[in-house]
Amino acid sequence: MSGPLTGLRVLDLSRLLPGGFCSLLLADLGAEVLKVEDTGIGDYIRWSPPYVEGVEESARSALFLSLNRNKRSIRIDLKSERGREVLLRLAADHDVLLESFRPGVLDRLGVGYERLAQANAGLVYCAITGYGQDGPAAQRAGHDMNYLGLNGLLGLTGEAGGAPVQAAGQIADIGGGALMAAVGILAALRERERSGKGQVVDISMFDGSLSWLAMVAAQFFADGQAPRRGRLPLSGSLLCYRPYACEDGWVTLGALEPKFWQAWCRGVGREDLIERQFEGAGSDAHRDVERIFRGRTRAQWEAFAGEHDCCLEPLLELGEALDSELVRAREMVVGLDQPGAAEPVRLLGLPIKLSRTPGDAARAPGPVLGEHTDAVLAAAGYDAAEIAALKASGAVAGAVESADADSIGGSAGGRSSGDGPRRSFLA
Repeated sequence: MSGPLTGLRVLDLSRLLPGGFCSLLLADLGAEVLKVEDTGIGDYIRWSPPYVEGVEESARSALFLSLNRNKRSIRIDLKSERGREVLLRLAADHDVLLESFRPGVLDRLGVGYERLAQANAGLVYCAITGYGQDGPAAQRAGHDMNYLGLNGLLGLTGEAGGAPVQAAGQIADIGGGALMAAVGILAALRERERSGKGQVVDISMFDGSLSWLAMVAAQFFADGQAPRRGRLPLSGSLLCYRPYACEDGWVTLGALEPKFWQAWCRGVGREDLIERQFEGAGSDAHRDVERIFRGRTRAQWEAFAGEHDCCLEPLLELGEALDSELVRAREMVVGLDQPGAAEPVRLLGLPIKLSRTPGDAARAPGPVLGEHTDAVLAAAGYDAAEIAALKASGAVAGAVESADADSIGGSAGGRSSGDGPRRSFLA
């Protein structure tokens, strides 16, 4: 079955998490995503542990496989003139180019948006950066935590009087970068249907994660009161909307609407607490609620929630969550056949569910570094002699099946000039 984005062709020059997750969504929904990797070590995440045993070495990182299923790989040296010519030829026949370099890097190489648009006026060019293509921080390096620290989100996360708490998921990288980029790309493609023209999609992870504070900022703009960590209604200040320790673990109570809070109070025989729903953490009522929760096990609270509709759920460890009936029912863990692996590699599934043209999170395995170089060049019109000459010149490179980052080496993937991607691991 064709996916909703079947026929869309994407060149992904990004590395690591934000761009990789963006193009993963597009690929799972049917787009043809071609990873453009350098002739050195390629996407750094290929070499990040943990590893899946038996898989070809340049594609066996579990982190790499989680972001790069349903994609293909070509190796091009964009520091060489002939390599840039290859990119321009490919761009002429693609719809989208995605990159995550610092602003101006591709311009200095001679393959920035203006040059690419000469080859393909309809190209949608999406750049994911920490702080955007302009502004005072455009050239600064950063990671997820830095962006959240600067836009106020990290400072508002945690208990009152306590230290800021870093989230387990990468809010800025994925929520502010990858997801915003996917929306921006699709919006630009929709506009292209009317105008026939491409454009630049400028995605800043700082901007994108700042937008997550829409409701908090609206309150601040309205009353001028600076919010404080642990004092926001939805992040710790209300006794009706908090995690609570129970006898053998934790549960979450989200009884924000009065009907849910009333159901909980009546269920535990404490109707006197109904009028105290919106009292703060540390109050006498809050201490009463804490004592009540500590008096039952997590399983008992699960049974309670089945009888009383009050937005009460267990707080699960990751392993429990991934093995839960809910995750299985929603197909949020999938098995992907990967060459060499003894059994399917387990990955998270596609969260976007379409009724008529669903995506496919297990269509194809993660590619070996440069696995599709020859096939892509041939499809672009290069004959066998030209492909051999490009390889001999170092402008492109073929598949690497058994190697490690140190043995591949090469300056093409280096970052000593400061012109490489701004992130060194997941961000």
